Amino acid sequence: MSMKFAVALAATAAVTLGAVVLTSQAAEARPEMVGMHGDTYSPGTIVVKTNERRLYLILDSGHAMRYPVGVGKSGKQWAGTTKIDGKYRYPAWSPPAEVKRDRPSIPNVIAGGSPHNPMGVAAMTLAGGEYAIHGTNVPGSVGGFVSYGCIRMLNTDITDLYSRVEVGTTVVVTR
Repeated sequence: MSMKFAVALAATAAVTLGAVVLTSQAAEARPEMVGMHGDTYSPGTIVVKTNERRLYLILDSGHAMRYPVGVGKSGKQWAGTTKIDGKYRYPAWSPPAEVKRDRPSIPNVIAGGSPHNPMGVAAMTLAGGEYAIHGTNVPGSVGGFVSYGCIRMLNTDITDLYSRVEVGTTVVVTR
């Protein structure tokens, strides 16, 4: 094998391996610890910043775990403070009246664990409405303005957040 060919082969392998590493890293969902300065939320509070399409779990006065999320599409966004009032693994889903009006052919109930269930692997319902923080079986929708008001997370991220918070956790949604 000539030296020129060996170098070219090694360079091709390095580029290919680098692409595989970059691809696998980009595909992995994992929360990211970030600094939070200027916000005065109590540790344990969930803060959803709609315009950023990010959810923050406040750890202390200067740090939070940050997750990408899908949020309400135009006309479906909301802001306010609520609490988690339920936690469910593989929940069944019944479409709210507004969804049913827009998509009358959708079933009245979609079983938990179904690939057609928009809740994904877990859901945490929010008090005072029909909204939830939940997983998704459509990971490409995370990061967009895509829902009827729910907060959509990658299944690995909702699993992580689900393990970190309890019923009664405060949730603040900002625009």
